[in-house]
Amino acid sequence: MSKQKQLKKKQTNLTQNEGPLKVGQEFPLTIKRIGINGEGVGFFKKQTVFIPGALPGEVVTAVATKVHPNYAEAKIKKIRNQSPYRVKPLCPVYEECGGCQLQHLDYKEQLNVKRDIVVQALERHATLNVEKLDIRKTIGMEDPWRYRNKSQLQVGRDGKKVLAGLYGMNSHELVDISECMIQHPSTNRATQIVKSILEDLNIPIYNERKREGLVRTIVVRVGFYTGDIQLVIVTSKKEFPKKDLFVAEVKKRLPEVKSILQNINGAKTSLIFGDETIHLAGEETIQETLGDLSFELSARAFFQLNPLQTVKLYDEVKKAAQLTGNEKVVDAYCGVGTIGLWLARDAAEIRGMDTIPESIEDAKKNAAKHNINHATYVVGKAEYWLPKWQKEGWHPDVIIVDPPRTGCDEQFLKTVLKVKPKRLIYVSCNPSTLAKDIQFLSKEYEVKYIQPFDMFPHTSHVECVSQIVLK
Repeated sequence: MSKQKQLKKKQTNLTQNEGPLKVGQEFPLTIKRIGINGEGVGFFKKQTVFIPGALPGEVVTAVATKVHPNYAEAKIKKIRNQSPYRVKPLCPVYEECGGCQLQHLDYKEQLNVKRDIVVQALERHATLNVEKLDIRKTIGMEDPWRYRNKSQLQVGRDGKKVLAGLYGMNSHELVDISECMIQHPSTNRATQIVKSILEDLNIPIYNERKREGLVRTIVVRVGFYTGDIQLVIVTSKKEFPKKDLFVAEVKKRLPEVKSILQNINGAKTSLIFGDETIHLAGEETIQETLGDLSFELSARAFFQLNPLQTVKLYDEVKKAAQLTGNEKVVDAYCGVGTIGLWLARDAAEIRGMDTIPESIEDAKKNAAKHNINHATYVVGKAEYWLPKWQKEGWHPDVIIVDPPRTGCDEQFLKTVLKVKPKRLIYVSCNPSTLAKDIQFLSKEYEVKYIQPFDMFPHTSHVECVSQIVLK
């Protein structure tokens, strides 16, 4: 063999063996922890491996499915040493669906794992001494099933049969869900009956691949404390054949439905709702209550998905805020005003802001309905309003912030550092962005405690209430 061919062969072998793993390779793996997406995490020849369905302490035979420069993905071929916390999932389509990630883990252990996810995020994204931080035990649910007040299921067809469910993990196959174990029974029942009405009336069902048909999504929301049900049919276009027949059948078969709406979304998008909503029958909104507050929910209004845990979460915010009746409170990212109104009786004044005008209108209505006259709501960003108010001589004592998963806007954090409220109560739905934001504030602020909450049992999500105080 010529030297040139030998060199080429050597280079080929080096390329093939570049990483410690190859796709399809079988290998043993000891699972060390649960990752932020609920997958088991282990290390093979110093390479991080993520493996869905594996639990800490387990030894598995794994098969590499994807190999990336810094990590690999794998699936379980065999569990050689099983965790004592492994349980049989209640859901019959758990593995195909992907909507839950931790049903195979004992619930009490899920709570420990979620606290550990918070610890991992702080270790990765902040330079604080995590061992000295007061990170409390996760507050869970007495009954961690049937807690969701809203379902949004994609619609499809299998021959003449109408399906409603979620797309399977990493696939475009629709998994039909007839009885979701984490949904309120009323949402499950309503969805099944709406499926049968669509089938009986032969109403066209949207085909995502061909971009043909009409009905895309069935959205059902229930008021946990009122029993009111709202049905939203998301369609690809405004024209709705047999609309009157459909509405009549819903009224007949589901008399508990108080609000029927149609939302139009013709875009090629993963977003559920389009901009236009048409009121078809009943009320335009349904009622829900939290504690002694009641709220009107329109089709697209954001509301916490687990009302039972929300009361516990908001009570923790109130406790962390340490209000005496004299404090000026800012409710940043206020939405329809739920958190601010929860605290209003104990505050001298509440001011809230949000970039969505409809949310601010709802917040004003909610404040008026509850005779809360010391709450002001404005459209815009906190980084605009806080300096403006400070120039006018109004200085907040406490700021409450409940940002989206992406965390706080950097300009907002810079504004907090300038305005310097005594306390910042941070409600987070993403431990990674919470850790980054805490790090940003650490020059002027210290974390007194972090209280994790399990708002979504059997999933990998964890929320936190953090009390952050001026040094």
